[in-house]
Amino acid sequence: MASRRGVLKLIGGGVVLAAVGAGGFVALNQPSRAAREAWRVAGQETEFRRRFLSYALLAPNPHNRQPWQVRLEGEDALTLFADLDRLLTATDPFDRQILIGCGAFLELLRLAAAEEGYAAEVTPFPEGAPALDGRLDARPVARVRFVEGAATPDPLFAQVLARFTNREVYLPRDVEAAKLAALVAAGTAFGVTAEACGNDALAAQLRDLTWRGHEIESLTPATMQESIDVMRIGPAEVNQHRDGLTLEGPVMGLGHLVGAVTREALADPDSAAFKQGLDMFRARAASARAFVWLTNDGASRAGQIEAGRAYMRLTLEVAAQGLAIHPWSQALQEYPEIAGLYREVHELIGGGARLQMLVRVGYANPVVHAPRRPLGDLLSA
Repeated sequence: MASRRGVLKLIGGGVVLAAVGAGGFVALNQPSRAAREAWRVAGQETEFRRRFLSYALLAPNPHNRQPWQVRLEGEDALTLFADLDRLLTATDPFDRQILIGCGAFLELLRLAAAEEGYAAEVTPFPEGAPALDGRLDARPVARVRFVEGAATPDPLFAQVLARFTNREVYLPRDVEAAKLAALVAAGTAFGVTAEACGNDALAAQLRDLTWRGHEIESLTPATMQESIDVMRIGPAEVNQHRDGLTLEGPVMGLGHLVGAVTREALADPDSAAFKQGLDMFRARAASARAFVWLTNDGASRAGQIEAGRAYMRLTLEVAAQGLAIHPWSQALQEYPEIAGLYREVHELIGGGARLQMLVRVGYANPVVHAPRRPLGDLLSA
């Protein structure tokens, strides 16, 4: 137990940490360094496919579920499967977002291979794909064969460890047109079209729309509970799971310690924690100065993978431009409660195509990387 001088004191409804114990409490409640080890050891594997995979697992993915299983095959190939225990059944009822995460994984795998001169020949859905309105199953998402000496490095690979998802309030600084043009160029690939807007009337509409999407997801019990189920509160939980949505730092640690930040409170729309969470994200939405979105024809499962590949390239260019990025695609989802907003956003910026990603970009203070599970957790026999 802490000494009397280090106890928490509740005064006037606020929480105050006694000064003598504060330093130790803060030190113990910093973001888990161990949970981010994968970012430090990327590229250190001896076997070449494992080395490429050590980078691929750093790819962005929905709710940080890291929904990837990999089977190494022969001497020069591997097969990627979706981890069916890591799907998002409420917010992603047709597994579209999961496949975007798989596409990002495959593109980062390809970039890592190209850095060493290997071409990664990707065959999507070698045993067939599920229907667009179906669910993923045990069939492979992709098969990859590596060919030595058949590729040249891509400059974007240099940004892999500089890439972050930044969900914080962005700085009041507009994004230059030249930088937005660079993002559009990077995200326009594999049959995917990227578009962008700066701090104009359209951005104002998108600030409102993305906020309403977040609000609907938060006030829909099933979708909110899905997020809560993968929340990791405090460094111990983050280190244990190394996935999901993290709530870390001294403020969160203090709130958790006194019972203010719990899964039950976060799920209760009448609780202070829930209301403060909404206020926090409202401020984040209001701070957006620029948006980028990705579209394609939406006609195939392979197109969802390609959207993920394009998104991976977009995120790396964001890092190259010294910007921050935050996916804010709730309005693009397919559960019933969001249907009205889905139609609205497609009428606003869809241009007759299928929106696959909508993100805010801008300038922001730095954040830590998201946790990652170790490579061994992704490999199957």
